[in-house]
Amino acid sequence: MSAEAKSPRGTDPGGTPEGPRPGRLTAAAALTGLEGAALVAGGLYVSVRGLTGDGSAGQALTAGVTLVALAVLPLVAAKGLLARRGWSRGPAIMTQIISLPVAWTLLQADSMLIPGGIALGVAAVTTLVLLVNPATTVALDIRGPGRADQ
Repeated sequence: MSAEAKSPRGTDPGGTPEGPRPGRLTAAAALTGLEGAALVAGGLYVSVRGLTGDGSAGQALTAGVTLVALAVLPLVAAKGLLARRGWSRGPAIMTQIISLPVAWTLLQADSMLIPGGIALGVAAVTTLVLLVNPATTVALDIRGPGRADQ
């Protein structure tokens, strides 16, 4: 790539930061995508259970569609993280922050939901740590406040 083709922020003409994607960024994208996939699976499970006669079909279908709709945010964020798009970090962080009270609620249950709460809590905290890591911000070409392009 010629020097003229580079933007001032160290990205190629397509807007993707240069260099290899750090493992931290890949791990954050994988965990965020896994959370989205779990929401889709949960939504489908609730919908099928409701439609096969366990409880109210209308309520189950509404809950299932809601879970699948909620999965869009982490799935889009994961795709953006893999593509090294700076905008994707915000939705990914928001997903993790929303996951923490859900994990706490699952931990308060007196049932088989406790392991799910533990898994969700660990995934959310781990992903948050990966997303705020300086290597991730550099890989996503995110500048801090008050930092001008050089």
